[in-house]
Amino acid sequence: MSATTGGFVCAHHHLYSALARGMPAPPAVPHDFLSVLQQIWWRLDAALDLEIIHWSAALGAAEAVLSGTTAIIDHHESPMAIEGSLDAIAAGCALVGLRVIPSYGVTDRWSDAGVLTDVKPSDKMTAGARRGLAECERYLASGRRAMVGLHATFTCTSETLDAAADLARRFGVGVHVHVSEGPDDAGAATRLAHLADENWLLVHCVGLDSDLPGTIVHNPRSNMNNDVGYAQPTRFGNRVVLGTDGIGADMAEEFRLAFVAGRDHVLSFSPDTAYSWLANGWDLVPEARNDVVTWNYDHMDSAWHLAFTPGTRPLDVVIEGRQIVKDAQPVTFDLEEIRRKAAEQAVRLHERLAA
Repeated sequence: MSATTGGFVCAHHHLYSALARGMPAPPAVPHDFLSVLQQIWWRLDAALDLEIIHWSAALGAAEAVLSGTTAIIDHHESPMAIEGSLDAIAAGCALVGLRVIPSYGVTDRWSDAGVLTDVKPSDKMTAGARRGLAECERYLASGRRAMVGLHATFTCTSETLDAAADLARRFGVGVHVHVSEGPDDAGAATRLAHLADENWLLVHCVGLDSDLPGTIVHNPRSNMNNDVGYAQPTRFGNRVVLGTDGIGADMAEEFRLAFVAGRDHVLSFSPDTAYSWLANGWDLVPEARNDVVTWNYDHMDSAWHLAFTPGTRPLDVVIEGRQIVKDAQPVTFDLEEIRRKAAEQAVRLHERLAA
């Protein structure tokens, strides 16, 4: 038994959501998953600018490191602030010293007139989708590690799906995409079958009804929060990893939730299975396994101990030989300044949402 692990990996995050806490209530109470997107998240991402994005990423990165997470695979959308958005995320994470693999989530749901619209597969790619692809390409062309993002098939034309897959192939990276999270994306498997590859990240997969190549990213807390159902990720033979879908990056806690959600579905579900999903994150970011996280609990490598032990916290975090946290306190970044700057930007963001 050991109190030391590698740094955990959050395989699906939305760092821009760090400032969503305490946001104004939506204009109408959501009654299904699509209305959750329309009333909350699509209003939020349309209110983002580069300064908000930067400090949201910095806060999310700081909280991740203090939770023992040293790598985040981020999926970002800010339709009114596309250009430079991935740089803003990278800079926020660099302020902390956390690894980030960003992507811009390309979508056609915003018309060229800047209005939310329904998307048909046969529609033409929007200007916003082209700008999102260009942002992914610009960042990848700089030599930095990233993925190509897609929001979901039901908000993308076939032209956009094809272009994203082609861009990813040209750079030798995967596509990071929400798949069948809710009933509105029920046809995702059919539309992605000829495009998906083993290096893709298939996020949620709650309603996925046939095999697709790629890694399934299970987000148990988010799925419960959005009332979309249990994903049953073991239905398929794909590698499974854990993400948070933007609700922090405490992966030890997400592991516990993955176990409880699995046990709620079937009594025979084992903590070992959920722990394998946590450990599989190191397949995606192998260098995080070599980071050193020392915890306040000496059974961190035991699934059966960790599943029933809330309150585990890291004491020391070392990333690539550099000590980031010592005695549970940050040593390379000013947490209070990040919190202060993030709070200032949260005020701006919430004012926009209330307007």
